[in-house]
Amino acid sequence: MSPHHARLPLWPDKTPAEKLDALRDMALDLYGYHFSAARAQVLARLSAHEPADEKEARDIQRMADLIAAHPDILSPTCEVGHITASAAIIEPAGRRTLLHFHKRLGRWLQVGGHAEHETDFARAALREAREETGLPDLQHWPPGAAPAPIDYDAHTIPQSGAAPEHLHLDFRYVLATRRPEALAPSAGESTRFRWLSSADVRDLGDAIDGSLRRLLRKAFAMLPS
Repeated sequence: MSPHHARLPLWPDKTPAEKLDALRDMALDLYGYHFSAARAQVLARLSAHEPADEKEARDIQRMADLIAAHPDILSPTCEVGHITASAAIIEPAGRRTLLHFHKRLGRWLQVGGHAEHETDFARAALREAREETGLPDLQHWPPGAAPAPIDYDAHTIPQSGAAPEHLHLDFRYVLATRRPEALAPSAGESTRFRWLSSADVRDLGDAIDGSLRRLLRKAFAMLPS
């Protein structure tokens, strides 16, 4: 029998707490095995990204360190934090972007949500955007190109109920619609939306944080002149 094979009785000399720790280590080993290739791809993409400012550079390094250190970082149950996927939605014809007011955080934000044990963050961003807005024709922008994040941001989410304070490691994309009038948020989603020009974004002042302004500047720069 292999020296690494389990033997009966299982863990006879371990306390209940030690058994839980052993089970946790086993779960992390499984995460590490299952997501090793995906984590390597994510780290390579982060390394290749050219940050727009010092804040994004610091966040990319922080994200890379956390992804390397935590095998379960692709799971929303990871205690330190997890990867989220969001998107700046643009209407190319009107040169506008769509924001919604987040009720719990009390800020204007782009749409997005958690990656649910998945490694295709572009698909996660598109799924979350469709659920939150109801826009039927949302597609990654620019058309014909392989979807890729244009921005990265790490930010702290405060404790809420039983959920502890944790980090969101946000992969940010650009989506486009040609039917802004079709906005129809799903039941339970935020209903407070605004279509904004670049001037409108500037006028919102501190209601939009610096990292979102950076994302929107990049998105507006991708519109045809």
